[in-house]
Amino acid sequence: MGNDQASTMKPSCDASSAGGASAIPRSPSSAAGKLLLAPSGPDDENLLVPYTQDWTHKWKAPQCPAVLQPRTTGQVAGLLRHCYERDLHVVPQGGNTGLVGGGIPLANEVILSLANMNQIISFDAASGILVCEAGCVLEELDAWLRPYGYIMPLDLGAKGSCQIGGNVSTNAGGLRFLRYGSLHGSVLGLEVVLADGRVLDMLSTLRKDNTGLDLKQIFIGAEGTLGVITKVSLQVPPAPAAVQVALVGLESFEKVREMVMLSKRKLGEILSAMELVDAAAMDVVVGKAAWGLRNPLAGGSGANSPFPFYMLLETSGSGEAHDREKMEELLETALDGGVVGDGTVAQDLAQAQEIWKLRELIPVAMEEEGRVHKFDVSLPLSAFYALVERTREALEEGGVVMGEGGGVRVVGYGHLGDSNLHLNVSVPREAPDPPEVSRVVSRVLPWVMEHKGSVSAEHGLGQLKKAYLPQTKSKEVVGVMRGMKKMLDPKGILNPGKFFPDDA
Repeated sequence: MGNDQASTMKPSCDASSAGGASAIPRSPSSAAGKLLLAPSGPDDENLLVPYTQDWTHKWKAPQCPAVLQPRTTGQVAGLLRHCYERDLHVVPQGGNTGLVGGGIPLANEVILSLANMNQIISFDAASGILVCEAGCVLEELDAWLRPYGYIMPLDLGAKGSCQIGGNVSTNAGGLRFLRYGSLHGSVLGLEVVLADGRVLDMLSTLRKDNTGLDLKQIFIGAEGTLGVITKVSLQVPPAPAAVQVALVGLESFEKVREMVMLSKRKLGEILSAMELVDAAAMDVVVGKAAWGLRNPLAGGSGANSPFPFYMLLETSGSGEAHDREKMEELLETALDGGVVGDGTVAQDLAQAQEIWKLRELIPVAMEEEGRVHKFDVSLPLSAFYALVERTREALEEGGVVMGEGGGVRVVGYGHLGDSNLHLNVSVPREAPDPPEVSRVVSRVLPWVMEHKGSVSAEHGLGQLKKAYLPQTKSKEVVGVMRGMKKMLDPKGILNPGKFFPDDA
C-alpha cells in the first residue's frame, strides 16, 4: 500500500495496516455480532447505561427499550424504515460524548448506535481524501493517517471516544479550528439515511462540484434530526513537519487581547492554536496531585498561579528552525514590551504534550471537583472574559461560598483564536444547587445574547439549549429550518425533543 496511491480498507482496521497505527475499536458487544442490544432480565439492568447516560451524569434516559447496532448502511436503512412505518422514535448516537443531551433519549425512544460502522473505506494519499464510516473514532483515525503524513482536521478533548459521524452531526470545533476551520469546509461528501429509510448518496470525493444544491451542508450540525450520517468523505490536511508550543503568563485580560493581536501579526499562517487558561482553571488541573502536572511558570509554587491568565500558543509549519525562531521572536517582543510577564517554549515533544495537558484536562479536572454547569459560548473578544468575571461577582454578591474546600468554583478557558469561551461552574456533588447558584447560572446565556454572542459555539443545542433557537435566529430562519425537518422527517421520529424548542 504505497503512500503515492489510493488505498482501500474494506474489512476493518483491526489489523493495523498503516505502519502500526492502532486499530479503530469496536463497541463492546460487536464481537457477538448483535444487531439488537436489550435487557432480558434483572442481571442486565446496567447493560444499556453506557448508551442511556452521558459521561457527565447530567443526562439520563428515563426509559430506553433497546439499542440498535447496525453494521451496514443497508441495516440502518432497514431499521429506520421499520421504525418509520410503526411511528417508533429513534435517537442516533455516536460516541455519547456530547454535553447538551443531544444523544440521550427523552422518553421511550430506541437508540441507533453507529459504533459498529467503523471501517475506513478508502484513502487517497496523493490528494489527502479519506472516506470512512460514521462510527470511526476520531483519535484512531488520526493515528491511522499519521504514517501517511496526514492528520484529521479537528482535535477534541473527547477524541478517544467521539466518532466522526457525531463530530459531523454536531459540527464539532475543537483545538484545530483556528488552523483548519469548520467541518463545513473539510467535509466533501456524506452518505445519509433519511427517517423513512431512503439513502442519500452524496459521498463525493471532489473538492469542486457545482452541480445542484450542496445538500450535505444541511446535515452538518443538524444533530441527527434530519437524517443519520453513515459515511463521511473528508479532506484531511498534511501533518505539520514542525510544531512549536509555548505557554505565557499575563497580568490582565487587556494584555491577553494585546497578545492575540501580536501573535497573529508575528506568527501569521503558521499559528495553529491560541488557547486561554485562567488562574482558577490552572489551579484545578495542577492541584490534581495524582496527575503529576505542574505549571512551568510557577517555579516551585505548586498549584499557585503567579499570573491571572495564561495563553497556550502553537505553530504548525514546515521548517523547524524557521518556526522556532518566529516563536522565540514573538516571546522576546512580548516580554520586552510588557505584554507578557513570563513565558516558555517547549524544548521537545514531551514538554509540548505536558503543556497541552494543562489545557486539555481542565474539563476532566472540573468533573472531579463536583457537578459542573458547562457553558460553550462565542463572544466578541471585548466581552470574552467579562462573562467569567460577572458570574463570579454575582455569586459572591449572593453570599455563595467560593473556592476550594467544598465551595463553588468558576473557571474560564477556551479558544481565543475563534472567540469560543468555556465557562464552568462547579458545585459540590453531594448537595443540590443553592438557589443563588441556580439564579446566576440561569442568567448566563441571556447575558451572552445581550452582548451579541452565540449561546452555542461548538457543542450544539440538544436538550440543553433548544429553547434559545428562536431567540438567536429570526422567525423566518427558524421557519425554514422547521420546513426542512417536516420535509425530511414528516413523522418527526428522528431525535425528538432536540434542537427545536417545541419538539419535546
